[in-house]
Amino acid sequence: MRKYEIRLSGSGGQGLLLAGIILAEAAIEDGLNAVQTQSYGPEARGGASKSEVIISEDIIDFPKVRNCDILLSLTQKSYEQYNDNLKDDGILIIDSSVNVNTSSNSKIFSIPMLDAASKILGKPMVTNIIAIGALVALTEAVSKEALTRAVLKRVPKGTEELNKKALELGYEIAGKAII
Repeated sequence: MRKYEIRLSGSGGQGLLLAGIILAEAAIEDGLNAVQTQSYGPEARGGASKSEVIISEDIIDFPKVRNCDILLSLTQKSYEQYNDNLKDDGILIIDSSVNVNTSSNSKIFSIPMLDAASKILGKPMVTNIIAIGALVALTEAVSKEALTRAVLKRVPKGTEELNKKALELGYEIAGKAII
């Protein structure tokens, strides 16, 4: 049975809540069950935030992530706050600016998501789309086709081409991830 408990974490304003919604919608498009929840600190912008997605072929009996199969962290603070719930054999996807100190058996992928958004696309606001592109490239939690459709449904009108480029960039840089 295929099941993923995923936590997307970073700081408020990085678009991870939208990324979680998009990931859940892509799972549903693939014919899977999905639930998405979110929380963020009182600072909203700049405070710690997380979006959780559970994707399963089976019925989802509890809507919250207990132990992550996949943890994505865009900031040092979010990594430190949420890494304790990553399964010992889980997948950790971090921005290359995050320093990791773990003795677990997790697979760790360090990817320059923030730099790619700023330096390659010139738009830091698409880091979230780069991040879910990289996550799906590394895990195949949902199909690329369903993810693309879900992104295009949810992004603001007029930004579709930019977001398609961001998604492709996420797939591309995931292939070069440092383990």
